[in-house]
Amino acid sequence: MSGWPAERDELEELQRELAERAAAAAPWRPDEAASIGGVFFASARSGDRAWAAAVRLDPGGETTSAVVRGIARFAYEPGLLALREGALLEGALRSLPRLPDVVLVNASGRDHPRGAGLALHLGSVLGVPTVGVTDRPLLAIANAPRDERFAGAPLRLGDELVGFAVRTRRGARPVLAHSAWRTDADTARAVVVAATGRGRTPEPLRRARFLARVERARDEGRLPARWAHDPFAEGR
Repeated sequence: MSGWPAERDELEELQRELAERAAAAAPWRPDEAASIGGVFFASARSGDRAWAAAVRLDPGGETTSAVVRGIARFAYEPGLLALREGALLEGALRSLPRLPDVVLVNASGRDHPRGAGLALHLGSVLGVPTVGVTDRPLLAIANAPRDERFAGAPLRLGDELVGFAVRTRRGARPVLAHSAWRTDADTARAVVVAATGRGRTPEPLRRARFLARVERARDEGRLPARWAHDPFAEGR
């Protein structure tokens, strides 16, 4: 079975296998020397073109990035994002000079009907620890954390702790840090906190999102002048 199945039934079978593998995988623990990556998928406003951007931020401040173009061959469907995004996200990350030590993915991990969302799936394909970062849960439930920077509230799917809602900026909606490939809920939260700067979204993911959207706008002939001169001026 390939890393990125082309059929729904095949993917669902693989997701069940990945959930079992993830439960048995050796846990990864972050340290101050770890590089943190982010990867983001953007689709065309019309048609099936797609863009994926990957960013790696090193502790010393060095930044590398890559953008790849492709086709979104499947419609968006929660729980089946791997069909639509997986191969292109992998291609963007493999286009970096070096893979990050851990990658933030705009998708869920253990919070998934079969326990293996795209963030977990991508990590298993790359052999790299991953953390999912989303605005909303897929199935899990979390209370709102206190309105204090980096306050957290457990994200639970039944009896399982699958992540945390993290208040990355006071007065802003929390982000959800999902356990994924070789990361538990506490590690997911720690990575999100370590990767967050002044914005609401963790910095590697924010930059990857912006780059994917810049290249989409450029290819569609609607690139704002301010984006061309200040690639990370986007707010949140």
